[in-house]
Amino acid sequence: MNDFRSLLADLRRPRLLIRAARHGLADYRRERDLRRLIGTALADQALPQLWSEEERMEATRQTGDASYSIARHVELLIALMAEVRLLPRPAVT
Repeated sequence: MNDFRSLLADLRRPRLLIRAARHGLADYRRERDLRRLIGTALADQALPQLWSEEERMEATRQTGDASYSIARHVELLIALMAEVRLLPRPAVT
């Protein structure tokens, strides 16, 4: 399984996108937002799907494609951050 905490910590995106996503974390509602973003509210499938969709959105942003939606990108980043926060902490040895 992917270590989503490490992946998120190593994520390199424009500072404004990350700041906007952090600001939106307080309004994140899993039941509402997951279904709208990825079509499911199942927690075990959420992170891989969110990660895949965010990578696709980043590729669209980098190519300058007109279909890029900054609002959707921020929503995906909010969901990723919130879902990673819900993961159980690894055991300290």
